[in-house]
Amino acid sequence: MKFTKMQGCGNDYVYVDGSKEKISKDRKPSIVKFISDRHFGVGSDGVIFINPVDDEEIDFEMEMYNADGTRSEMCGNGIRCVAKYVYDYHLTDKQELTIVSAGKKKYIDLTIGEDGLVESVKVDMGAPILDAASVPVTVDDAVLAKSKNYDTLSEAYGRLAVNVPVTIAGKKWEVTCVSMGNPHCVVFLPEDEELAEFDINTIGPLFENHPMFPNRTNTEFVSIDDKNNVRMRVWERGTGETLACGTGCCATTVACILNLLTDTNVNVHVLGGVIKCSWDRKPESPVIMEGPATTVFEGEINTDNIIG
Repeated sequence: MKFTKMQGCGNDYVYVDGSKEKISKDRKPSIVKFISDRHFGVGSDGVIFINPVDDEEIDFEMEMYNADGTRSEMCGNGIRCVAKYVYDYHLTDKQELTIVSAGKKKYIDLTIGEDGLVESVKVDMGAPILDAASVPVTVDDAVLAKSKNYDTLSEAYGRLAVNVPVTIAGKKWEVTCVSMGNPHCVVFLPEDEELAEFDINTIGPLFENHPMFPNRTNTEFVSIDDKNNVRMRVWERGTGETLACGTGCCATTVACILNLLTDTNVNVHVLGGVIKCSWDRKPESPVIMEGPATTVFEGEINTDNIIG
């Protein structure tokens, strides 16, 4: 199976042209787990298959898998790399694309560099999903009513989970939950908590698998620098800590704006770089994300002996 390793701000995936490589769906989880292993496989945060689509309104499908072989609905860094792949490898000559993932369409604009290759990618990520049940996050109305600014926000956005208290590892946290096509739980660290020293490997899995998240959750731990700059570390469900998460940056931006911590344009500084996001605070408005996409190397792997 031929593949291409790509990364967006260090969030790395293995990309496979689904029009040429025919892998049965029942074999994909085991192949993904093997490829993603950083000691015995290629090493990645997961695998993304780029599939042709028989639909005039859609250019390509992104079929995304986490490193543990489970399916995921969306990846912001991943979809930027998909857009770069299809243009750079001449699967399309369009600079405006529509790519679908888990049934959701995303609209993409490409910036082409002097070398004729994609330099950066801007994605219309769609409107954030704020309804608590749709994120999904399971939380009682009595708990929601006690959360900070709930009355004011609920008038505009409905039943949403902002500053909801939850006790994990014997500590009380306040979380803001947003879906960008996949579930996110945003946690703002107190000023005396250093993000760089935060024990994400212990706390991250406890959030991911907490019973209030029926589909598990991605968790962003955030420190605010100023009205336009925040720092974020992310624990991704099914993968662990990654250097970046595009949907996580979008969810972080929405959470910051809802909590009046930033302006509507936010530079999210992750371990692998900076992703720019914006949202105008209107419930129906899309989150716009822009960032780099980079090809690392190409390769070929024998999948015949992978059990599964």
